[in-house]
Amino acid sequence: MKWFKRSAATLLVLLITGFIGLATWEPFFATSAEAPEKNQYSAEIIRDEFGVPKIYGKTDADVAFGVAIAQAEDDFFTLQDVAAMSRGRYGAIAGEEGAQFDFAYHLLDARGTADRHYDALPADTRALFEAYATGLNQYAADNPGEVKLANLFPMNGKDVAAGFALRQPFFFGLGNVIGPLVAGEELRREFGPDIPGFPRAPGPSNDAPGEAQTESEQASYRPHPLPAAGDDAGLLGSNAFAVTPDKSGGPTTLISNSHQPLRGGVAWYELTVESEEGWHFTGANFPGSPFPFLGHNRHLGWTNTVNRPDMTDIYELTLDESGTRYELDGEWRDLESQTVTLPVKLGPITLPVRRTVHRSVHGPVIINNKGAFAIRYGAMDSLDQLDAYYRLNKTTDLEEWQTQMERMDIPSTNFIYADKAGNIAYVYNAAIPDRPELDEVEANWRGVLPGNRSDLIWEGTVSYEELPKLINPASGWLYNSNNEPFTAAGAGSDLDPADFSPVLGVERKQTNRSRRAWMLLSEAGVLDRENLERIKYDVTYERAGYVADLWDAVEALDPAGDAGLTEARDLLLSWDFTADSEGPADALALLMIREYMSAEYQNKNDAPDPREFLLEKRAHLMEHFGRIDPPMSELLRLRQGDVDLPLDGGSDTLRASTTWQVDNDGRLSLVHGDSFIQWVEWPTDGGRVFSRSVQPFGAAITRPDSPHYTDQMQLFVDHQLKPVYFWRDDVIANAARRYTVSN
Repeated sequence: MKWFKRSAATLLVLLITGFIGLATWEPFFATSAEAPEKNQYSAEIIRDEFGVPKIYGKTDADVAFGVAIAQAEDDFFTLQDVAAMSRGRYGAIAGEEGAQFDFAYHLLDARGTADRHYDALPADTRALFEAYATGLNQYAADNPGEVKLANLFPMNGKDVAAGFALRQPFFFGLGNVIGPLVAGEELRREFGPDIPGFPRAPGPSNDAPGEAQTESEQASYRPHPLPAAGDDAGLLGSNAFAVTPDKSGGPTTLISNSHQPLRGGVAWYELTVESEEGWHFTGANFPGSPFPFLGHNRHLGWTNTVNRPDMTDIYELTLDESGTRYELDGEWRDLESQTVTLPVKLGPITLPVRRTVHRSVHGPVIINNKGAFAIRYGAMDSLDQLDAYYRLNKTTDLEEWQTQMERMDIPSTNFIYADKAGNIAYVYNAAIPDRPELDEVEANWRGVLPGNRSDLIWEGTVSYEELPKLINPASGWLYNSNNEPFTAAGAGSDLDPADFSPVLGVERKQTNRSRRAWMLLSEAGVLDRENLERIKYDVTYERAGYVADLWDAVEALDPAGDAGLTEARDLLLSWDFTADSEGPADALALLMIREYMSAEYQNKNDAPDPREFLLEKRAHLMEHFGRIDPPMSELLRLRQGDVDLPLDGGSDTLRASTTWQVDNDGRLSLVHGDSFIQWVEWPTDGGRVFSRSVQPFGAAITRPDSPHYTDQMQLFVDHQLKPVYFWRDDVIANAARRYTVSN
């Protein structure tokens, strides 16, 4: 009995020791970062009545320090997620889903990319990142009670750069390659030729790029810094417009209307920066960036939309019997392999999960039950985008701006540009691989390539001259809504796809937003503010593409005497194809469209059966509203804290309410769609640039106690914009709070 008691006590001690170890090992195991070199920074932060920060400093580095402090004051919660992701530790915060990002961090060698290339960046760019990291460290030191992961700080500029190296490839859909390969599933490659195992390329009138999320995402939204591995990522939709003075009858106009998650690491944060070194820009960034990614300075501005060129190639490797070597040009080479530890938070403990990542000369390698596959993608192993964005912020005319674009250092996204001289431009920007023009493999670049041929391992990207682009089209207007670059400026001004090599892999897709924008812009005689507002907030669907397919299927549906199905079918067929919350069928149509859009956008063949799906959505409305025709505004809501407001628009309308989570009361709470909107005008008389903007919630996105947690919601719902105080005298005149920060 004594032996049993001693054994039980020993076991209990071991269990307690093991529990303590699992609860505490991760911060000690994590590699500490070197703090940046000690420099003194000082910045002035002036906040307007909506809490939007205007950050001033003597140097650009001073401003970057202030950017970190200001954003931490508003959203330190998300900044810590991004910081953990840039160190491969996000699983210690977000559990299994966070560990997926950490696996990608190691697979893509984000830290190695930073180690290899950070020191080669220009000194002033590195100074910007070191100052930004110092600002994060300063806020963490001053607010230790807010830090949610031990040993996460200090950070340095190289840590911030590693986050860029990890996140950027997901904006052009790399997750849609990594996810299926890790799972050993069939790849969904867009726009491809007829290759076994790959879907047929759809026609340009029936398809659209990926804006919808997977069903698991739809069921439960989590504001992560990146979509889960394998999902569509980044700017999952957007609209952009530029109009010349001749067409507007007044100012040069630029409208930025990016569709982003409303919360999390790829949600827009509005700010203005100005230094005595000539950096003066207003717009928005993502958490983890010292500079805005889009917006305007006094001379020019731009905005972005996601494009989906073929920037990724997959190679099947031939491994030897040991599985440690691969064949290349008749010789065997060692596969680089590294075992990494992924922290996976599970309740009060963090499990250490070991995984092995592989690399070949092609790039990252994933081994699954179908073989070994290497991945090579545009702008791989590069940090030059960090410098390119910074330089773009400081350009002063179209020539300077194009000089920076010609570098081809920003890996992807369309750019829509406008300036005070009345110029407008559209650049289908993408680091498209410079693939060899080999007849026998040209049709297979969208397939799986043989990994044993070095002549298929391309180096570098195509030149800027080869990209589709339009400068000052005769129509006087440009737009993009995640559509192909060959519908951008109207009849007589659009580019001809025959002028571009198919090896570029340019997508041939349309969205409903694109169809509507092209038609409405073409029909308008004058694109003044009133007409542009009507177009930007348009809520109509064209009966074309996946919408036509769905309605054709519903029309052909035989209710077979089912009274509930008959009622729902008849209501849906009475719909006027507008998501304005005025028609009785709007709510039911809203529920029906998104999954079909998702299947179409992602080239999936598993769109819901219309009979079962219609019955399911009818049941949802009956359960939560007691009727199948409630006003759509009662179903679709903008919710934050205690504020709960009605919304209009739908998935893939120009007024975009794209993705939502289903709350316990059956309402749909918007999580992705119209987000940061900025409307910029340069007067033709040489007057000062003027802009307006709005966010869905407010500047202090994760601060429930702040008045700026929800103070822009009503404006957003009402299609209203607030003034942007860009000029110093306007900032001072409208200052609600003014203070200095330093280290």
